[in-house]
Amino acid sequence: MRPRLSLPTALVAVALAATLSPSAAVAAPGCAAPRVPGAAVQKSACLDDLTTTGTLASGHTVAADWAGLTSAGLPVPAAVPGVQVDGYFPDSSTTNTHHGWNHDAQFVLRLPRNWNGGLVVSGAPGVRRQYANDRAIADHALAAGYAFAATDKGNSGAAFFQDGRRPGDALAEWHARVTQLTVAAELAAWKHYQRPVTRTIAAGISNGGYLVRWQLENVPWLYDGGVDWEGALWTAEGPNLFTTLPPALRAYPQGRPTGFPAGTEFLWDYHYRVYWDLTQRIYREEFDPGFDGALEAGAPFCASGTPRCDTDYDYATRPNSVHQAVARISLTGRIGKPLITLHGDLDTLLPISDSDAYAGMVAERGASRLHRYFRVEGGNHVDGLYDVHPDRLRPIGPCYLSAFTAMETWLATGRAPASATIGFQRPNDPATTCALA
Repeated sequence: MRPRLSLPTALVAVALAATLSPSAAVAAPGCAAPRVPGAAVQKSACLDDLTTTGTLASGHTVAADWAGLTSAGLPVPAAVPGVQVDGYFPDSSTTNTHHGWNHDAQFVLRLPRNWNGGLVVSGAPGVRRQYANDRAIADHALAAGYAFAATDKGNSGAAFFQDGRRPGDALAEWHARVTQLTVAAELAAWKHYQRPVTRTIAAGISNGGYLVRWQLENVPWLYDGGVDWEGALWTAEGPNLFTTLPPALRAYPQGRPTGFPAGTEFLWDYHYRVYWDLTQRIYREEFDPGFDGALEAGAPFCASGTPRCDTDYDYATRPNSVHQAVARISLTGRIGKPLITLHGDLDTLLPISDSDAYAGMVAERGASRLHRYFRVEGGNHVDGLYDVHPDRLRPIGPCYLSAFTAMETWLATGRAPASATIGFQRPNDPATTCALA
């Protein structure tokens, strides 16, 4: 299978290939790290284990980046030796303090010694940083022989909205950073292994899942396929976060239904305290900074009726400029490569109706042949909550692993899985396995 490179990238790749001698083209990779094209700074290490078991011990991951995203029972792969490259691309913002760099656009690239020719690329979920997918995605990609690359998306943290000059800039940067890293990682892997990448798969959770969708819609030639784990949905007129969260913020303190599915009631208090209020305020500040006047990201947990309170935010009545800012980063459903979507029916941050809507958007664009959708009964937004409620939830992580394998089969043989609902038999389903069909 040939690598998918845009014309400018292909020209750079040809120039890179010309530097490789015939003898080098068959040599096994050593511990010398390749130069990552475009990186302003990079440092590398030859590690006995690139998975989180090893990188936790050696200091080459940050557990806080991925805390809570996976269940404790997610299988742990065996050690994968190889090279890790940490670095950053030129950027003007400083929300990421990892490595003492105080510099955004940080990335991590891991190159296993025993390489299968593939590359998995990911953007961080939420407003987390580049190691956020280490446990959920990187461990298992590396164990299967893939190189793995991840980015902090160019800004991070609860004040990510301070990046950029106009509404929507900070989030729009996420698109460019994933694209930038994909191109750079393909070229760096080519240099390291002396042969081109033969398969590139985009994978991500939440905001990272949104970026999988965006990449396959806008630069599909860089990828062979993607796996979207409960991606966020942005559309100019809704659904989006601003049509979901304010009604929940108003309803929950009054003891009324929040708009999230029945069966999620036991999760409402946690999500009210941890997710709904903060998420609404910081993303609203990114797209509609004028709503709260001189305040920055509003007033936490303000009561309905308080002036300029995000609890009362009404997206439909906001100025056209706000809708235009959201439109800049909205999805269309026009995917150009195979995509598998997973979404839990008990997701209490991004309701499963969002992915239902996205599947409809894909169909409207005539791209259903490229999309497979799995609704996961008992799944919620973060698998760490399974460990708190093992009798009520199931982790999506094992379903993601099955979906990734299904994507590999789809790409290798052309046999796509059938979209389906993954049933859940409380409380007897194992936490470590999940069959798509």
